[in-house]
Order: sequence, then structure tokens, then C-alpha cells
Amino acid sequence: MKWIISFLTLLLTCPILSQAQEMELAQEILKLDSLIFEGAFNRCQIEVLPDLIYEDFEFYHDQHGITNGKDNFINTIKEGICSLPYRPRRELVKGTSTVFPLMQNGEIYGAVQNGKHRFYANEEGKEEYFTSIADFTHLWILEEDGYKLKRVISYNHLTSD
Repeated sequence: MKWIISFLTLLLTCPILSQAQEMELAQEILKLDSLIFEGAFNRCQIEVLPDLIYEDFEFYHDQHGITNGKDNFINTIKEGICSLPYRPRRELVKGTSTVFPLMQNGEIYGAVQNGKHRFYANEEGKEEYFTSIADFTHLWILEEDGYKLKRVISYNHLTSD
């Protein structure tokens, strides 16, 4: 009985976001996701990245290993993805992105974003074609100037839907 009272007390004292606050957070994270992927990944607008990536950024990829640090990540996009003989394109799979707030002492300090994304290739003289689909988890941390992407795990890459 004592543990039930403790559990209920914990539940009642835990801060809960309103549905409007959760939607606002999800919209903010999806906007930032779009800036990174639509801008930097799909269009090679590298200049958007420095303000969106955490200094001690870590990227874990199930096929290409680990990338540590903001500068290394930006360089990977610039000299890797943006230097390929074809243009890759990332597309967030509609309806798969979920955003969960991270809270401490009643205040949001970050968010976890999960979802699926598809990748395509655009080669000159060819129609765009599908290359893979994968799951991802992003850790966003709230700083004074907004959310920054701190950790990425991209996994379960498959070459068919």
C-alpha cells in the first residue's frame, strides 16, 4: 500500500505538458529537422549547420560508424554527401516522427525525436530512385539560443520498404 501512495504522489507531482505545449515542441523540432535535412543534406546549404549542431555532437550510424564533433560532422556533409557524383535526398516518412519532451525540475531541457526516413539518389540523366529506409533517434538539447542537435542514432538501414 505504501508503494502505491508513493507512486501516486510521484505521478501527481510530475510536471505534465499541455497538449498545446507538446504540439508546439513537436512543431519546433520538426522545423529544425527540416532545416538540417532539407537545407544541409538535400541542398548542401552547409551554412545552416553551425547554429543547429551541438559542439560535442555524436552521430552513430549502423553502416558508416561514429562521427564525433560538430566540425567533423559538418565536414562529412560538405566533403562527403555534397561531393558525391549524385545528389542524395532524405525524406521524413510522414506520420512516423514522434517528439518526447525531456524535463528537469518542471522545465524542458531537451527532446527526443524518433522516426523513419527514406533516402533517394538523383543522378544526372536518370529518374530519382530509392536507396534505403532507416530508423532514427535524435537528441535535441535546449540552449539559450534554441534547440541544438546533440546525438543522432541512424540504424536499421534497409534497401527495400
